[in-house]
Amino acid sequence: MDLGITGKKALVNGGSAGLGRGAALALAREKTELFIAARGEERLMKTCEELARETGANITPIVADHSSDEGREHILSICPDPDILVATCSPPPFSGDFRTVDRADWEEALSLTLLSPVEFIKSVIDGMIERKWGRIVNIATGAAKYPAAMRVLSGPPRAALVNYTVAVAKQVARHGVTINNILPGMHHTPGIRGTIDSDAEANGTSYDEEVAKFVKQAQIPVGRFGDAEDMGMFVAMFCSEMAGYATGQSLVVDGGMGNSIF
Repeated sequence: MDLGITGKKALVNGGSAGLGRGAALALAREKTELFIAARGEERLMKTCEELARETGANITPIVADHSSDEGREHILSICPDPDILVATCSPPPFSGDFRTVDRADWEEALSLTLLSPVEFIKSVIDGMIERKWGRIVNIATGAAKYPAAMRVLSGPPRAALVNYTVAVAKQVARHGVTINNILPGMHHTPGIRGTIDSDAEANGTSYDEEVAKFVKQAQIPVGRFGDAEDMGMFVAMFCSEMAGYATGQSLVVDGGMGNSIF
């Protein structure tokens, strides 16, 4: 199915691994003019080479920390007028006792997961309005809707991001610009793997055994974790030409784990 975004300029922040990589792959398959920004040069270059080889897309890597002012300026100097902006990042670490989360932890989490995407939206949205077309998708977390103790550093900042983007989406919708959020549950990503590998080492089990235990305890109806490509397809959908009537929405992609009819 042609999503109508061939040749559109797409910027994926945090697109070298995990869910960001899944989003980048989906957009590369649609033959967008793709820019991927990430902090780690080696992994970024490897990802760009692999995606270009697989899809034949034109992909430009940008080594930068998108959560910093300097990084944002560098990214936008290379990709100044994106038609599509996808924002994601490595999530803050799981937290055990909320009492151990200090002010420095909060400031880091807020900078990365709330303030960075807000500043990027402000930087690119006027150009989208002028061109009468734009798509912004934030990959946040299911914990923004379903609070979880282990996600106390991730859920609250991203819940604020969802609130912000819905408010802004209403103001720019008449200009052909949409802003939507995806709220993922448990997916096989480097961040999740690192956490579960630690549990497996402590328990004398394997990654697969710990995943199966989590799936059973959390009662995930589909019976598995998601893959990055599961997420990427929904990002591409929100970025498509046909999705112009969907804005200010937050789509939960968690295998049915959340319990809500809305």
